[in-house]
Amino acid sequence: MGIDFNQAVKKELNTFQKRFEKYAQKGRWKHIDNFHITLKFLGEISVLKAEQIDNVLKDLCRSKEPFNISFGDLGFFAGRNTIKALWFGISEGVEQLESLYKEIDKSLITLGFPKEKRKFVPHITIAQDVIFKCDFSIIKEAIGAPDIGKIPVDRLYLFKSEQIENKRVYTKISEYELLGFKKL
Repeated sequence: MGIDFNQAVKKELNTFQKRFEKYAQKGRWKHIDNFHITLKFLGEISVLKAEQIDNVLKDLCRSKEPFNISFGDLGFFAGRNTIKALWFGISEGVEQLESLYKEIDKSLITLGFPKEKRKFVPHITIAQDVIFKCDFSIIKEAIGAPDIGKIPVDRLYLFKSEQIENKRVYTKISEYELLGFKKL
């Protein structure tokens, strides 16, 4: 479950992604259509569980107001001998993302999903298992951060993740509009 972006935003991110590729010895580069912010990974779920999740998210999103995000720093999660995940971070909208994340996490506990133990770091993964030809700080300075401006977030999506012809494909299966209604 997460936040998706329009094609214009994805193209801008893809431009930066290609700059990184030039500095890499190896890596698995995310397809442009797979750029998104994950708020909660659910794993494999049944049809019944999907319906229950749908009800919870409709109710939760009804009371959440739309907001804007902006991209910030570039970063990574370290692996053993590689960069496990290379990502674009978020600078504006972090508080709203964290609030959504916490409320989703808490709401889904009642449906049997465990509370997330890791710290939430809102980001968009652009590559995995990357080995660069030089130090990341040099690359980061040479490339800079994307300056796409403010991006409106007015809905969340439940994604289906599957492997098709050896490629990870994310398909939106449900949409939840942030309506900003006050609870009675």
